[in-house]
Amino acid sequence: MQRVTDYLRQNQARFVRELCDYVRFPSVSAQPKHQADLKACAHWLAKHCQAFGLQARVYPTARHPIVVARTPGARQKRGGRPHFVVYGHYDVQPPEPFELWQSPPFEPRLKGGALYGRGASDNKGQHLAHLKAVEAYLETGTELPCDITFVIEGEEEVGSTSLEGFLKQHRSELACDAVIVSDTGMPTPKHPALTYALRGIAAYEVIVHGPARDLHSGIFGGSVDNPAMVLCQILAQLRDKNGRITIPGFYDDVQPLSAYERRQFKRLPFNEREYRKFLGVPRLFGERSHTPLEQRSARPTLEINGLTSGYQGEGSKTIVPAWARAKITTRLVPNQKPARIIKLVRDYLARLCPPTVRLEIKTGHGAEAYWVSPTGPDARAALRALKTAFGCEPVLVREGGSIPIVNQFKRVLRADTLLLGLALPDDNAHSPNEKFDLGCFAKGQRMSACLWQELSAVRRR
Repeated sequence: MQRVTDYLRQNQARFVRELCDYVRFPSVSAQPKHQADLKACAHWLAKHCQAFGLQARVYPTARHPIVVARTPGARQKRGGRPHFVVYGHYDVQPPEPFELWQSPPFEPRLKGGALYGRGASDNKGQHLAHLKAVEAYLETGTELPCDITFVIEGEEEVGSTSLEGFLKQHRSELACDAVIVSDTGMPTPKHPALTYALRGIAAYEVIVHGPARDLHSGIFGGSVDNPAMVLCQILAQLRDKNGRITIPGFYDDVQPLSAYERRQFKRLPFNEREYRKFLGVPRLFGERSHTPLEQRSARPTLEINGLTSGYQGEGSKTIVPAWARAKITTRLVPNQKPARIIKLVRDYLARLCPPTVRLEIKTGHGAEAYWVSPTGPDARAALRALKTAFGCEPVLVREGGSIPIVNQFKRVLRADTLLLGLALPDDNAHSPNEKFDLGCFAKGQRMSACLWQELSAVRRR
């Protein structure tokens, strides 16, 4: 291991340059104009993996390619040897609005110990840290105690539509003991984290249809119901003044936090004043029975993501709009099933809607929450690797966001996922001026190098 860690330390400058090269690809999966950029990025990644000894291949899909890279001979020498899959994604979020970036999003910039650029943190830098750890083993001739397969896709930011079919098609060669994903974060560099739970999600679009066309509000107003007003009145009834969702049955399947979990939450660094300042709000809001950290990661929510109706241009236009639309998502916690929550939401909205308008509800993507035992042998192995790399006691966290692919790994590969995120809260993922802390990048490489030893040792016992 000393040769591995020495190699990582001696090659950091080159690793940062390679991450810059990776970030320069405008691999925006949501925008068709970047299709060629996504393909070029995938081929660059495969070639990069091959350069230090991985067996890499680019697999085309109906949308964007999937890159698979294996340690030498992984498919042939499986036997009783442990096998782990590392997942990542090379596609990135759209960079707009450009005017809020302090430097062009695809021209990497180094400042204050961080690399700025779209995709630096989400997710190119995070999975590149794992690749560099394996490179250190291969280039120093240090034997890996396990086989490792990297699966790096180009559709994570648009729903991973090709991934599940790919996993099913390659199920036998991807059969593994566990999946490693670094696409989450840690509270601070002094609090490296294992994320043991994720919230699920269910998305909806709610449309209230009124008159056949926009109407003159002076001539017709007062004799017809206003779709914008109706939609606001409906939405206002979905939550009470204490932050609790009012939909009947919404909380029926929620598994309460255990005493152990609530103790782990208390270990996390949190300053309410700094948190409010960071968010730019005068006061926090949420269920009074839970702390802000619990509210944002371990409790179900219902959020209005967007509202649209009527005239939006400069000046005024006196109309009764023909329709009003809202986009809504519910975040779900373990034991809540998206299909059941969708039905509860639809039924309640229909009950609230008056007969003066017509209600239309379109359901979007959905995913179950994810939970893995924070005290299991793999979790303990991961915590040891984090402690070795970061030099401080790691923490256990629940993540408020959703990563639907972890449920695909569980369903198709029947493998649990260890979420070992390297991002920091101010990395601005999905926002202008995204960055990645280079200290986390370097320590993430060492964590990965230690992880293969720790996880393999668990399987030898």
